[in-house]
Amino acid sequence: MSQESSIERRRYPRVVLQVPIRLSTIDPELDPLTGRPFFRSCEETIADLSRGGARVQSREPLAPGRRLLLELDLPDGPSFEAIARVAWARLEADTSNDLSNGPYGLGLEFLGGTPDHATRLESFLHPRAAAT
Repeated sequence: MSQESSIERRRYPRVVLQVPIRLSTIDPELDPLTGRPFFRSCEETIADLSRGGARVQSREPLAPGRRLLLELDLPDGPSFEAIARVAWARLEADTSNDLSNGPYGLGLEFLGGTPDHATRLESFLHPRAAAT
């Protein structure tokens, strides 16, 4: 599939960003050595953002279907929190040889959040999406 046809399928315009995002798993995983449940929490980097989701650069893949709590401090000050689902995870080509943000791409679909946070996100994205 070409990048152009992928863009045409999107419901919401994307804004390119390079800002940190905090991800925490909602459902526990089992430690393969101890059998104990645990939750993942990490800081990754957003590559692009829209009203419906985000593409995140990650140091490790998360399985599609995983539910996450994401927390993002938008560059103009307001914060944004939402529940998201990993829609896809894949190894991404790295043309810069800089793996500090991770070699994986995660496509996140927003499932829900507070109306206040959705308004903050929309206020942040609207002028930037119109400029692209």
